[in-house]
Amino acid sequence: MKSPASPRIAILYPGDAAARENATVTNNRFADLFQAFHDTGARPEPAVYSDDFYVDVREQLLQVDTVLVWVNPIHEGRDRTVLDTMLREVAAAGVFVSSHPDIILKMGTKRFSIKQRGWSGVLLIRSYITRLRICRSLWRFPAAGEVRVLKQYRGHSGNGVWKVEAPDLPDGQRLTSNSRVLVQHAQRGEVAEEIPFSEFLDRCKPYFANGGKMIDQRFQPRLQEGMLRCYLVHDQVAGFGFQSVNALYPPAAGQPVHSAPQPGPRHYFPPTMPEAQRLKQKMETGWIQEMQRLLDIPTHQLPVLWDADFLFGPRTAVGEDSYVLCEINVSSVAPFPNSAIPFIVAAVMKQAQTRGIDE
Repeated sequence: MKSPASPRIAILYPGDAAARENATVTNNRFADLFQAFHDTGARPEPAVYSDDFYVDVREQLLQVDTVLVWVNPIHEGRDRTVLDTMLREVAAAGVFVSSHPDIILKMGTKRFSIKQRGWSGVLLIRSYITRLRICRSLWRFPAAGEVRVLKQYRGHSGNGVWKVEAPDLPDGQRLTSNSRVLVQHAQRGEVAEEIPFSEFLDRCKPYFANGGKMIDQRFQPRLQEGMLRCYLVHDQVAGFGFQSVNALYPPAAGQPVHSAPQPGPRHYFPPTMPEAQRLKQKMETGWIQEMQRLLDIPTHQLPVLWDADFLFGPRTAVGEDSYVLCEINVSSVAPFPNSAIPFIVAAVMKQAQTRGIDE
């Protein structure tokens, strides 16, 4: 019998058969989270996952109260098709799954736009479902010198994120297949290169496999000033991360392309981070609620852990920062600040108690 006072909690993360056989609550990157659950009287356990033995994992998950999932959407060249099917089955059997695949599809991976007073920019400019739609749209570059960023729908670590510009395109003129475009992949170590537009379109072909798509956003000139990542547990800010995100930033004038700045490490902060209090207030008193309204997600269905990345937009008339939503991450938010652990534990325990009362 399941007990809401001492819920059985599985933390699911990828690994091979040997990792599953030898898994303990201490020999993985979630050891602190396992300990925090244990300290509350919960019964946490590792659930090492691979498509190769998903049946065994499913049998394990059907016996627990809660599953917390950390699997990158394109881990080691795979996708989440098998995993998501299994998680839906487990959730249908009454186990609380976070993040549920349907919630990921609603919230994550650069999908929707929010327009709200005080925000600069929106998340979604255009969503391309086919390669032809990219081609037609980019033929109509609105102005000479404009810079765009295209992202594959599901990815991580800069994989499938491209900066695209047409520096020699006159105002009002459309690109052709032979037009030269300057493109740069956002993965570490990549540099800008000038290639025909048709070649760039060919490079994007893999992103449209299996119903994939790409998202189009404007390049933000203040990119080199860094990115502020807001970590959330349901509808509460649980910490922040700050990182110099320079992967798409150009080199200094007259310098070779390989001299462009590279991304720096991410530094973690608690929700009391002084420099982020204005963003925290915006998130908790309007932005999250607007997102929930747009996507029809009640608070208890929000992920136990998710994050929203913000770049700095134009400064206001009084010199304050504005923020441009870059993307939302839901499927595999790790690492995360230690300050998020008490929020995660409290949310899961409350969920277990509520479900126990309802049952």
